[in-house]
Amino acid sequence: LLSLGTGTTSEFDKTHTAEETAKWGALQWMLVIQQMTEAASSYMTDYYLSTVFQGLHSQNNYLRVQENALTGTTTKADDASEANMELLAQVGENLLKKPVSKDNPETYEEALKRFAKLLSDRKKLRANKASY
Repeated sequence: LLSLGTGTTSEFDKTHTAEETAKWGALQWMLVIQQMTEAASSYMTDYYLSTVFQGLHSQNNYLRVQENALTGTTTKADDASEANMELLAQVGENLLKKPVSKDNPETYEEALKRFAKLLSDRKKLRANKASY
C-alpha cells in the first residue's frame, strides 16, 4: 500500500498566549478544531495501517509519503499558480532526501525505488501466472 498524503502544516508547532486566544471568535476556534481533527485523523490512519502491516509481518508493503511541515502558499490547496507549483515541486524534491521516519533511516527516494521494484516484480509474477 502506497499512501500519498497532501501534506500538513507546522501550524501546531506554534504556541499562542492566553491573551491571543481570548480575542479569538467562534470562527477562529472552529478552524483550529477542524485543523486538529484533520491532523489527528491523518496521523491515526497512518498509525493504524502501519500497525496492521507490522502485525502481518508485511511492514515493507506499506509506505506513507507526506511532508509534515508545509508553510506559506504551499499549504493552499487552491493555489495552482506557476510559482506555487514550482515551490511544491521543490518540497517534493526535498522530501525525497528525508528519512522515512526516526526509526527508519531509509530516505523516501530509496523507499520509493524499493517499493516500485516490489510492485514491478509482483506484476511480472502475475503476468507469468496468467500465461500458463
